[in-house]
Amino acid sequence: MNVSQTVLRHRVPDLPDDPENVAERLRAAGFDVSRIVPLAELLRPVVVARVESVTQHPNADRLKVCVVNDGGEQTLQIVTGASNVQAGAYYPVIRSGVTLPNGVKIKRGKLRGEESQGMLGSADELELGTDHAGLMTLSGQPALGTPLPDVIDTPGVVFVIEGSHALDAIVKALGGEVPEPETPADDEPAQG
Repeated sequence: MNVSQTVLRHRVPDLPDDPENVAERLRAAGFDVSRIVPLAELLRPVVVARVESVTQHPNADRLKVCVVNDGGEQTLQIVTGASNVQAGAYYPVIRSGVTLPNGVKIKRGKLRGEESQGMLGSADELELGTDHAGLMTLSGQPALGTPLPDVIDTPGVVFVIEGSHALDAIVKALGGEVPEPETPADDEPAQG
């Protein structure tokens, strides 16, 4: 399991700045932290791309089909649900086969019948913030195909923790607050 310092800081506001200190606290709580990786290293495969065109998805009202230029020999077709995608704008692109910092591998696939050869990234998906409201728009006209860490600041690290764990368990081990699961009030009938 991979979890970024950014995600942990959002959930644990008094998280120590020193990644080694955080790793030691996790180890003391029984988590096997095998590596601490700079976020910039994990984001090198994510590159700058320009959306050349945006059309409405023929089979889904909330999806758009984009032609994306990432500086390669051929353009990519990417399906997105982001409402802020615009032709001519620059975004981070995650090609199929690339693994996100959280450990999720992006695959080529079809969304409602249309091929998608990767994805355009939000700050949240790239572990650069908690904003998942839309794509991360890059300012200026950065060179297509440039690795994202060469264009923007990519601070922080990612903790590689062996095994599969609930994020809430990690947050709790670091002293963060974990919301209690909602249960029906005594006078309300349970839904079922």
